[in-house]
Order: sequence, then C-alpha cells, then structure tokens
Amino acid sequence: MDIWFAVTRLPVTVVRWIDVNLLALGREMRFSYLPPLMVYLAAGISSLTGIVGTFYVKERLGLSAEFLAALGFWMALPWALKMPLGHLVDLMWRWKSLLVYLGAGLIATSLLIMIGLLGHDEAMREFAPLAQWYVLASLLAPLGYVLQDVVADAMTVEAVPRVEPDGRLIGLEERKQMHITMQTLGRVAIIGGGVLVAVANVVLMKDVASFSDADKTAAYLTVYQLALVIPFVSVCGIWLAGWLKWRELKRHAARGLDRNEIDILLGVHNDAPPANWWILGGGLAFTVVSLGVGLVQVSYAEEIIFCLSMAIVLFLIRQLTAELENDARNVLVGTALLVFVFRAMPAPGAGSTWWMIDELGFDQQFMATLSLIGSVLTLAGMFIFRRFMAERSMAYVIGTLTIAGTVLSLPVISMYFGLHEWTSAHTGGVVDARFIAVIDTALESPLGQISMIPMLAWIANSAPEKLKATFFAVMASFTNLALSASQLATKYINQVFTVTREVKDTKTGEILVSADYSELGTLLITVSVLGFVLPMLIVIMIRYTRLRSA
Repeated sequence: MDIWFAVTRLPVTVVRWIDVNLLALGREMRFSYLPPLMVYLAAGISSLTGIVGTFYVKERLGLSAEFLAALGFWMALPWALKMPLGHLVDLMWRWKSLLVYLGAGLIATSLLIMIGLLGHDEAMREFAPLAQWYVLASLLAPLGYVLQDVVADAMTVEAVPRVEPDGRLIGLEERKQMHITMQTLGRVAIIGGGVLVAVANVVLMKDVASFSDADKTAAYLTVYQLALVIPFVSVCGIWLAGWLKWRELKRHAARGLDRNEIDILLGVHNDAPPANWWILGGGLAFTVVSLGVGLVQVSYAEEIIFCLSMAIVLFLIRQLTAELENDARNVLVGTALLVFVFRAMPAPGAGSTWWMIDELGFDQQFMATLSLIGSVLTLAGMFIFRRFMAERSMAYVIGTLTIAGTVLSLPVISMYFGLHEWTSAHTGGVVDARFIAVIDTALESPLGQISMIPMLAWIANSAPEKLKATFFAVMASFTNLALSASQLATKYINQVFTVTREVKDTKTGEILVSADYSELGTLLITVSVLGFVLPMLIVIMIRYTRLRSA
C-alpha cells in the first residue's frame, strides 16, 4: 500500500519540483533584469573562441605550458582592477554606459587581431612576431570584459526594483529573494551563452580534424568573425537599460509625481558619493606599477604584482568593514576566505589538454561536443541545485563541491595510467576514452557555477545604496584574485613537472620540441590532492573558529 501510494504520488512530486525549481524562476523574471543579463550573456558567448584558440596555439605557436600559465596570470590580473573601476562606476553612475562601450571596443580589437593572424599572418608578421600579437589579443580581451562586468554587477543591484509599477514599496525579504533570483539568472545568462556557442562550435568544427591546413585556418577564421557579435550584444544591453529607465520615469510622471519624488521613490541618488582617493589613487598606482613590472620584465613579476594586489584589496576590505558588527565581519571574512581558497587551487595547465589531443585523439569536434555537454548540464545544474544553494551555508556547499570534484578527477588520472585501454578491451570498444570523458563531463559540469551564486547574492544584498559598485567590486576583486593565485600555482606545478607537446617549424616541418607526457600523471595527482586538502582545511577552520560563512 505504501509503495502504491509512493508510485501514485511520484508524478505530483516531479511536477511540484519542476514548478519550484524551474517554472518559479521564470515567474520571478522581471523585464528590468534584462539589461545586465545581456551583458552577462556577452561574457558567456566569449567562450566561442576557446576551442579554436587552443588548437591555434598548439598548431601554430611554440609556447610552453609554463608560459601559457604565466600568460593566464596576466589575463586574470585585470579582474583585480574591479576595485577602482567599481568606485569609478559609482562616481559616474549616470555615464556608466561609457565603460561598456570602451569594453566593447577592447573586445572587438582583440578579435580583430586574431582575425588578422588567421587571415593575414604574413602582413601581421611584418610588424611583430605572431606570438606577440597573440599575447596582445589575449590581454586586451579580459580588460574589456572587466570593464563590462563591473558595470553589469552594479546594474544587477539597480535592476532589482524598490517599488512595483503602481508605486507599492517592495519589502526587504521580498527584495532579498529577488536578489537571489537576479544572481541566479546572471549565472544562467553566462552559462546559456556557453550553451549557444557550444552548439555553434559543434557545427562549425565538424570534420575540421580532417581538413587541410588552409581549410582549418578558414574554419578558425569564421569562428573569430562570428565572435564579433559579443561586443554588439553587450552594447544592446546598455541601450535597453536606457529605454527602460525612460519608460519608468514616464510611468511615474503620469501618476502626477515630479522628478524629485520619482528619484526618491526609485532610490535614485543624483549626488555622487565622495570620491575615495585611497581607492582611485591606489588603483592608479597599482596599474602603473603592474605595467612597469610587466614591461621591464622584472624577476618574479607575477609574484610581486600578486602580493601588491592582495595587500591593496585586504586594505580596502578592512576600510569597508570597519563599521560592521563583529558577527557580520566574521561572516564576510569567512565567506570570502572560503571562496578564495576554493578558486585558488591549481589546474593541470595546457599539458593536460595537449595530452588529450595527442594521446587520446580528442579532435576539435569532440572537444566542442564535450563543451556542449558541459554547458547544457551546468545550466541544468543551476536549476537542480537552486534550493541546495539557497538553503545551505557556503561552507557546506564548498565542502560538497570539493569532495565531488576530487572524486570526478579520478577518471582522467586513471586514463593516464591506461584505464580506457582496459575498459575498451573488456567492453568491445564501447567504454573507450571518449565514453569515459563524456560521462565524467556530464557528472562534473553541474557543479561548476554553484559556489558563486550564494556569494554574489549575499554581496548584492549587503551592498550599501550609494556604494553598490564599490562594495561589489572590492569583494569580487578578492575572490577574483584567487584566479591569479590559481594561475601562479599552475605555473609552479608546470615548472616542477614538465609537460611538452610536439612543436614543428611551420615552414620546414622540422621537429623543434618533442612531445613528453611522462610527468603528467604525477602532475594530475598533485593537483587533485591539493584541490581536496586545502579547501577542506578551510571548511574545518570555519567550523571550529569564530569565523562563519554566509
């Protein structure tokens, strides 16, 4: 009888779950959320060039895994500039769209450089080596995305309305839930953009592995040309924001309110907050020093810049949290520390991808297929784990993700030691390397963005009214510095365990560097152990000290 009752109740339970986790999010969507979502969508579409970029570097440029990890550090560095940029957005709130336009210009320039490398490489080589052009394009793009992202982050706070269209004030608890919805939709927009480009890559990369070099170049060129839609989408988001603001003003004016009354009702602050010269001056000094250290090529440049960045961010966090109660400060520090350590863990680096291409035979189309599977299931995971994110503490979420990530790293490690050969031999070739990679990607992908949503929602809900962008940017800078720490750690690991792929002279075909993946297994194991031990130590520390997590 109990079994029969459970079976008959199952469809109702499924429908209720779909309603709570999927349909409810759609019902909670507001038109005012759309402008920042379009900017986030542009960020998601940026992954369109990821696969062709990987193969271009592997096939055309003789850059080492260590060099690429160091380049990754400099690419992540602009995200530390969210501090002064965030404050700048608050100071020039009415003109914040200019930063999006500037960001769009930098992104477009980066894409045009890559289009030039693929379509006019000989002409580009006359001005500078191709590797230098590639480095320039790699550094311009993240700067453009940072400029757009810092505005979008602040726009998410602005997008959550204070009043209903009829003038009714929205309660604090209702607004808190709206912030969670806004941040969830922001991740959905980013991942949804990834889904779109993954589908595009599957189509565009079909049979590319069998193409001649000229046809491969043409296929890669098409991808970069299509990517020019990225800056256009973000600019459209700004245009829509301007139209929505005009419509809101017109609606309330029709109710008989004057402009001052409308501004008070909507929480619009016409007076800019006082300029914080510690933030602006520190940001300028940081930029000058970073450029100087990078251009002069000082020894340990990355380490110097990282320490300088960390010192500045920690100082600003101390300034912003000086007036907080002890409990609130402990929550802020504990939450930020958890996310930092979790994101700072090293990755295997480019060598792991090279090994998959050379040894496992993963071509462009299959890599695109894996990306599609990962993007779709990550998007699904946003909905599946929505309540999990909302109801559990950050410490619980990070601990769960750490354990799951460690377990899901084992198949790749096992394949290095021949797991796929054994399974293929005992399953008639069914469970081969590609089969294992698909299953592993399917299981791992939903976990990708989970940790960020409660963190972003908490920051947005805690941000002071006149310092939305500043608060968001400082806290985001701290967690984004974790990406720089991750790249540094990845560089160190690639110095200890050397991995090289075969590099040939593009004109003569002479082998300049031989492939050597003998140390990759130890590298993968080291990364997995560190990725488990360090985050779990922080979770334990949060559990048994005064620190707390959101």
